[in-house]
Order: sequence, then structure tokens, then C-alpha cells
Amino acid sequence: MKIVLGFSGGVDSSVSAMLLKQAGHEVFGLYLDISGEEARESAAATARLIGLPLKVLDIRDELEEKVCRPFTEAYLGGKTPNPCILCNPAVKFKELVSYADSIGAEKVATGHYTVSENGMLFKGRPANDQSYMLCRLTREQVARAVFPLGAFEKQQVRAMAEYFRLPVAHKPDSMEICFIPDNDHIGWIRGRAEVPGDGDFLFHGAPLGRHEGIYRYTVGQRRPGLYDGRKLYISRIDAKTNSIELALWEELFRSVVTASEFNWICDIPSGPVRAQVRVRHTKWEMPFCTAVPEGDTVRIICDTPVRAPAPGQSAVLYDGERVLGGGFIIG
Repeated sequence: MKIVLGFSGGVDSSVSAMLLKQAGHEVFGLYLDISGEEARESAAATARLIGLPLKVLDIRDELEEKVCRPFTEAYLGGKTPNPCILCNPAVKFKELVSYADSIGAEKVATGHYTVSENGMLFKGRPANDQSYMLCRLTREQVARAVFPLGAFEKQQVRAMAEYFRLPVAHKPDSMEICFIPDNDHIGWIRGRAEVPGDGDFLFHGAPLGRHEGIYRYTVGQRRPGLYDGRKLYISRIDAKTNSIELALWEELFRSVVTASEFNWICDIPSGPVRAQVRVRHTKWEMPFCTAVPEGDTVRIICDTPVRAPAPGQSAVLYDGERVLGGGFIIG
């Protein structure tokens, strides 16, 4: 089978290429170029070593339109976006499918730690599960996706890289946002947009000091220092008034979460469904809930309150191991 693999030259995509080739597939790599000559040449060298034909595609303009600009606007609006969730369906998988179509490849693949079977998306192994990041893939994209690493944990993948004698076996994981390599999103936003100035912290409606700009903060973040011996946390960011509301730990929890622009990776339910929900990319917080579809919005009523659901992040629903879909938190 012909398969197009998203290839970065890191350990995950390199091991994915080897596993696909070992399974007898004809694999073609697609390198999505945003970071310049050094990274591009490193990926090309690894592709040559493993015998992977590699196409390089400059996606900087597309990334700017579909990810970077919305990311900036969201932070300036007091939200907390997840750029990978924006990028995967609108840029990465879109380009993988486009290239696959151009060469007659049936499937596309990435090194995500998740599983796709029979048009359905499932969790990967608990230690590395990345299914949350793929909640906005279309049903067509999921149906064409192959995830060679879904059954493995990262330490197993590194061991396989050593077995295959890949020079990237011990290459550090990339933990930052790909288009912000120094991980300073605050400085990155200031360098490309006019940012709001300082404003009031509010606690139970009363001013309690000044903040340095709403784009520097996210819901759930702790404010330095103590108030009357207690820690305070950010509970709401209001871009219209340029203010940030603070709360005690126990005041951060919500039983009802509303998610808009909901993307279903299953048949759209005709009524309420029982599920589990993640409101951020964590493994430990997945309460059972009742999800009530209301047009393209879903009201999620949690059996156990979730901590500090942040507008702009995604609420992702699961039926056991299966991903049902996800939407952007609005309240």
C-alpha cells in the first residue's frame, strides 16, 4: 500500500517510517517546512539514511493564516488556544491528504501516539496518548490515517530507534510550539501585534493589584503571592474591560462546560449522550459526563466538576477509548 508519512526527522516519524516499510508499505515522506535550512537538511539526511523519498513543502503562509494569526488573536482576546489542535486538521493532515491524492496513495500517517481503526479514533497508550490533539480531524482524515506508534510508549520507540540504528534515537523531544522555538509565546505575541496594557486584578469584584497585560495569563494559572494566607488563581479573563478575575482554589471548579464549533468524529447524536471529557491535555482528569448537543454547540454536564476550564482550550469527549469529538470551550 502507498502511504504518505508526515516526516520531521525526529525519533517518532523516523521509527514510524521504519515500521511502515517493514510492514511492506511503499512510504513517501512529506516534510512541512517552517523552520529553515538546518532543520530541513537534518530531516533530509535522516530520510536518505532510511531510504525514504522526501518531498519538502513550505507551509509558512498557510500556517500564518490558519494557526499563527488565530493563536495571536485568541490570546489578545483573553483565551488560551491550543495551536496543535488548530494545525492538525487545517494544515498538517490537509497537506498530507493532498499529497497522497496527487500520487495515488490510499493512506496518510504521522508519529502521533494514538490509534485509528475502521474510521474511528482511539486513545494511544496512557503515558503518551495524543488523541486529544486530534479531536478536530475530519471523519475523512481519520478514515485515511495510520498511526504506527499507537500501540507503543515513548521508551519503546526509542529502543526501536536504537535497534534500527537511527542517529535520532536519543534526539530530545520537542516540547515547545513549533513556530515559537524559544517557547516565549509572550514575547512572540508582543513582536507581532499591538498588545493591551496593564489592568486590574479583581477578587470577588474588588480591585486587588495590577496585571501586566491579559495575553500573559491563562485561566487556572496561579497568581504569585498570598491573600490572607491563601493562594489565588485566575478564574476569568475579560478582554473588554482588560481585567482578570481571581478566585480561591475551590472556586475554580465547574460542573457545566460549553463547547462551540463542535467537531464530531462519529454520527452526530440525536440527543444527550454519556461520555467522559477532557478539558485540557492531561491524563488524570477525565470525569464522566452527559453531553447535550445544541446545534454546533455541546453542553457538557460533568458528574465530577472539572478544574478551571479555559476558554479557547478544547473539551474532548470520549466513549471509553474512542474519541467522539471536540469543541472549543466558551464557558
